[in-house]
Amino acid sequence: MNGKATTTTRTRLDRGRSALGPALELVHTGRAPTRAVLTAELGVTRATAGAVAAELEALGLIRVDSNPGAAAGSQGRPSHRLSVDEKGPVALAAQVHADGFRAALVSLGGTLVATAPGCVTVSADPAQVLGAVVEAGAGLLRDTGRRCVGAGLAAPSAVAEPEGTALNPLHLAWPAGAPVREIFAEQVRAAGIEGPAFTGNDVNLAALAEHRHGAGRGAKDLLCVATGHRGVGGALVLDGRLHTGSSGLALEVGHLTVNPEGRPCHCGSRGCLDVETDPLAFLTVAGRAPGPEVSLLQQARDLLRDHSDDPGVRAATEELIDRLGLGLAGLVNILNPDRIILGGLHRELLNADPGRLRAVVADRSLWGRSGGVPILPCTLDHNSLVGAAELAWQPVLDDPLKALGGAVAAE
Repeated sequence: MNGKATTTTRTRLDRGRSALGPALELVHTGRAPTRAVLTAELGVTRATAGAVAAELEALGLIRVDSNPGAAAGSQGRPSHRLSVDEKGPVALAAQVHADGFRAALVSLGGTLVATAPGCVTVSADPAQVLGAVVEAGAGLLRDTGRRCVGAGLAAPSAVAEPEGTALNPLHLAWPAGAPVREIFAEQVRAAGIEGPAFTGNDVNLAALAEHRHGAGRGAKDLLCVATGHRGVGGALVLDGRLHTGSSGLALEVGHLTVNPEGRPCHCGSRGCLDVETDPLAFLTVAGRAPGPEVSLLQQARDLLRDHSDDPGVRAATEELIDRLGLGLAGLVNILNPDRIILGGLHRELLNADPGRLRAVVADRSLWGRSGGVPILPCTLDHNSLVGAAELAWQPVLDDPLKALGGAVAAE
């Protein structure tokens, strides 16, 4: 091969390598279902797109169907179809919350491959809890025989950066400042699981998952507000990336005051979203004593679904919607998002009376009146788990060759 040909080939290889990550992310998020779309999205030649797709297939990440059936009424040869390899590697995802924990394996595309039954009690020892959830995940890996690219943990606390400490695990008995990222990484290594380990706030990760695979797809500035088992969290995705602030602590929306004369909050204030719109608040306003049989979230959901005609339940629904709407209106004024998504019990409240919630936000927010910000329910049932897996998948999305090894095919 002469010098010019060698230089041309090397240029194509470099171009192909630099396109691997963006190409994989396009397939991962469902935005490149065919090679023709991939070519257009990447702005490369058909030959380069073909080489990139071939390398991603060789790495066991995607499947390329070179003989797809033509759609009815279409003309010409259909483009090669691209999809996630359903037998490819997985990420281990773990979630801990006030009512237990759960482990799962998540493939590219945000698909849950397997889940382990969640524990219903969480001890005061973070190492014991994280060791148990990692062992559950390791069992899933043994059972499925899948390759693991890394692990991610969704924690019910603000996670300070760069230390990875849980600053306020208020609804767990864990000490403030527990080094959860370090503990989680140690447990992952001890279980013999390959790949890096990551930790993030559960609502941040829910927002990331919804932005890539759920109700937030296509949004530029996405606001997510959710209440799970206890408390309220928020997250903001800007231009496809989580906005976590200077030290990982942005969007602590649970401590917005929506009722100055309301319930005392753990933060020292009164009437915060955290204690005015979570499942315990709903049960309390509805006049129901919480029981030990199932989680507070499930009790609130069951009450809202099965007894919506009960006057007390109806009054509780209206009160929590009004409180939530006040909080969202303030966030709209400050952040000017182009979409809001609601998770956990907030999703159920939106579905129960969408007109009331949207009217409160519109009436109380300048931008809500002028722009009519869409308010939608989250669509992923386990979005925090999927988001935890996204942390583990990110190094692969950034540079598949570095993460997994291989060589880009020449054009």
